[in-house]
Amino acid sequence: MIPPEISVIIPVYNEEDGLPTLFARLYPALDQLDTPYEVVFINDGSSDRSAALLREQYERRPDVTRAILLAANAGQHMAIMAGFEHARGQIIVTLDADLQNPPEEIGKVIDKMREGHDYVGSIRRIRHDNLFRSSASKAMNYLREKITRIRITDQGNMLRAYSRTVVNAINSCKEVSTFIPALAYTFARNPAEIVVEHEERAAGASKYSLYSLIRLNFDLMTGFSLVPLQWFSMLGIVVSLGSAALFVLLIVRRLVVGPEAEGLFTLFALMFFLIGLALFGIGLLGEYVGRVYQQVRHRPRYLIEAILEGDQ
Repeated sequence: MIPPEISVIIPVYNEEDGLPTLFARLYPALDQLDTPYEVVFINDGSSDRSAALLREQYERRPDVTRAILLAANAGQHMAIMAGFEHARGQIIVTLDADLQNPPEEIGKVIDKMREGHDYVGSIRRIRHDNLFRSSASKAMNYLREKITRIRITDQGNMLRAYSRTVVNAINSCKEVSTFIPALAYTFARNPAEIVVEHEERAAGASKYSLYSLIRLNFDLMTGFSLVPLQWFSMLGIVVSLGSAALFVLLIVRRLVVGPEAEGLFTLFALMFFLIGLALFGIGLLGEYVGRVYQQVRHRPRYLIEAILEGDQ
């Protein structure tokens, strides 16, 4: 059997309404590339009929279709990691199942990879997201770049291509919580980005809640930089110096003016500010300690229930 040049990895979580449309558009787009390929679907513990639809699609196109059925929901990035560990292509492309990235755009990232790049990201030409989601994404992109020095213009877009070398490097990592595009950027030697089209979700609703997005960005920032801890240390130094200066000022004022009863609520406000600052610092430290705790347990990142594939 000819090994595929291209592996397309698609995590699937409760996408039964949109999968038929995805199948109808994905395979013709890949057939037009005129190169050996495989499609690796990862069912991320879906509770709907997604797994059954993937099985039916495997039976229709067993020559180019593989499906990995996870026993439980592991999260989008861990599902992609499962795909990376089973992909056989020299160029590995990730794609969401919701059709917001048109499958017809896969050829663009492939062509860019063939120019000699080892990692190609994508930027949505016109985003079909609501104002809050777009604004929050831009703000987090800016903050992430300042903290991690990882330059990803559109971190929420999962249409990306990776070389076999970069994927092998990612597979060698044993992190239980990571952000794959950022991890790939740290290993890439010649990264690039291109502009691609973006469409509205074909069916269903986004699986990323506000909480999920916040958690994702915490993983991104604490997983790739110590800057948040360093910033907090600097803030602690500034607050300590400010508190010392205020203490000296209050002593001088007491000696000059005498005892005063005023200013009680100002001190309360200052106290609450410092308590909030301390709680924030404890939470930030907890993020790093929690990552260490998850890592040292050495629990599997995902559990595979079944793999649907032909003779390899």
